[in-house]
Amino acid sequence: MILKSQVEWALHCCAILAGLPEGRYLSTKALAELHGLPKEYLSKALQSLSQASLVDTTLGPSGGYRLAKPSSEINFLDIVEAVEGKARSFTCTNIRDNNPCRPAGYCDSKPCAVARVMWEADEAWRNTLRRVRLSDLVGTLSEEVPAELWQSTFEWVLKRAG
Repeated sequence: MILKSQVEWALHCCAILAGLPEGRYLSTKALAELHGLPKEYLSKALQSLSQASLVDTTLGPSGGYRLAKPSSEINFLDIVEAVEGKARSFTCTNIRDNNPCRPAGYCDSKPCAVARVMWEADEAWRNTLRRVRLSDLVGTLSEEVPAELWQSTFEWVLKRAG
């Protein structure tokens, strides 16, 4: 399974937005600059987050994005599905029906074994993402990112936040 690069971008942007003070917004331009991404492409990922009601947006010189709810109420799956959609990662086209040895009109009593395994794997992956909240990520980052880099990044963001 290959996810769009916009999933990575959306996760990183949400982690940054989680640190914004109440009532402050960060522009697409600032988020793109911070992550070294093309603004036009990042806009699409941010629009997906907005359409999923994960971020709020406002226009104007101090406009931009902020989380629509606390980071403890947003999980990785919310963000992934906002960008990728909610469809299963595997679609069974039932090619077993093409077997020339099958009797005419034969009807299977359950979904194909391949599909069942793939659907189970898809659900396991989704359950893992569902368990990890954005606040968990922020906690991990605050422990793993060197304190000086964490502080300078936060200051950089605050200077650009509207």
